[in-house]
Amino acid sequence: MILIKSKNEIDLIRESCKIVAEVLLILKNHVKPGIKTIELDKIAEDYILSCNAKPAFKGYSQGGAKGFPGSICSSVDEEVVHGIPGNKVLENGEIISLDIGVVKNGYFGDGALTVPVGSISDLKAKLLEVTEKSLYLGIESAVEGNRVHDISASVQNYVEKNNFSVVRDLCGHGVGKYLHEEPSIPNFGKQGTGPKLKNGMTLAIEPMVNAGDYRVKVGLDGWTVITADGLPSAHFEHTIAIINGKPEILTVC
Repeated sequence: MILIKSKNEIDLIRESCKIVAEVLLILKNHVKPGIKTIELDKIAEDYILSCNAKPAFKGYSQGGAKGFPGSICSSVDEEVVHGIPGNKVLENGEIISLDIGVVKNGYFGDGALTVPVGSISDLKAKLLEVTEKSLYLGIESAVEGNRVHDISASVQNYVEKNNFSVVRDLCGHGVGKYLHEEPSIPNFGKQGTGPKLKNGMTLAIEPMVNAGDYRVKVGLDGWTVITADGLPSAHFEHTIAIINGKPEILTVC
């Protein structure tokens, strides 16, 4: 069931999303060669707790899996999403996806971005540019009366036009009262299909784009999703609300 939110509920989701956006900006400014991903995790957790909120990912479990140990997902190069923070030292030329979930007053916000570590290759720079642009094209399609897969098609068409591929095993989702709600929002699909978009929907739209083939696999830790061909992947995400027929990005400072 797709949950329609009241204005008051959207305001509470907006508060969590603002913290998400602030954490992402802080982490972006800390990403540099030599820093460990566990250090980024500590920075994020400390800030979230200082806002009287909680990291939504820490301890999260799905499908009977062991609870996620980090406050953020930190996914480097060929790691698509769900990378576990640890003693990995970031190196010049890498890219890192930073994915943040926050819960405050019982309502969730979710967002992500991918940033360069030092100087990166032209391929990786284009991958980041295309993935972020596809996110905003998807958001533009999230208007009342459209269908969920209008978002999907906007992302897919732009990504594939630029000779990259969208991950098909993972998708965006509703968010707000729970971290993951209906509807599922794939990054590929046929325009004009899927559930109808309505005012009061709150959605996490999140293109995951691979430089090579779309196929992925799960690493030995049971969480980290990796490109099957070992080529890099990028990930950008905003939580939006459909208000007065139009999408409003909530994950902003």
